[in-house]
Amino acid sequence: MLKYNETFEIIRNIKIWDSKTILKWDDFEIYVLRPEKEFKNYDINKNFQIFLKLSNWREFRPNHLIVMIDLNLRIRSNPEQKEKLLDLFDNIFYKKDYWDFLKELQKVKFEHFLYDIEIISSLYLLFLIEQEYNYPDNKSKYNPKTLFLHWWIRQFILELKEIDNLVMSVCNRQPPKVWYTFEDDKNHRKYNEKRKDKWYLEKLNNKK
Repeated sequence: MLKYNETFEIIRNIKIWDSKTILKWDDFEIYVLRPEKEFKNYDINKNFQIFLKLSNWREFRPNHLIVMIDLNLRIRSNPEQKEKLLDLFDNIFYKKDYWDFLKELQKVKFEHFLYDIEIISSLYLLFLIEQEYNYPDNKSKYNPKTLFLHWWIRQFILELKEIDNLVMSVCNRQPPKVWYTFEDDKNHRKYNEKRKDKWYLEKLNNKK
């Protein structure tokens, strides 16, 4: 299991053009590369690329949608697992220990998914680090700036809209609905430092 702060430090210390294996799981590998290449809105001294190597040795650079689509497939086949998935991904976001939630979900037989939940949760942790480390503070209206990504995760788990509509909304950078975000957003007037776990479920139920 990856730990947020430890993984952040590993990535921060990778030199340009070096790569580092972050996770090996059976025949899968996740590694990161520090390219010497300029990207819009990214600092060349902080930028890194995430790669997933599969059991057939094919490798590619996954993006955030791989996590969202995987989660949406899981809850369509096993809707009763929504809260366990929320617990897992919320704890990753809050930089807390998530091992117990991961172990529980690995025991669940999901009919539809893309990759093992440890692969998906590890990729998600890396995407959060990528945004925290690379993305400029003044480009996000959220505090923490990883909030935009995380609340889309909540929305993919909790809403049964058609997956093409959800994906299109993300690709068009449509902001998540505010009742997924405001108690966690330090920039919002209703930010709540003493918020409860999964506080947004109560807000969503009140909307129905």
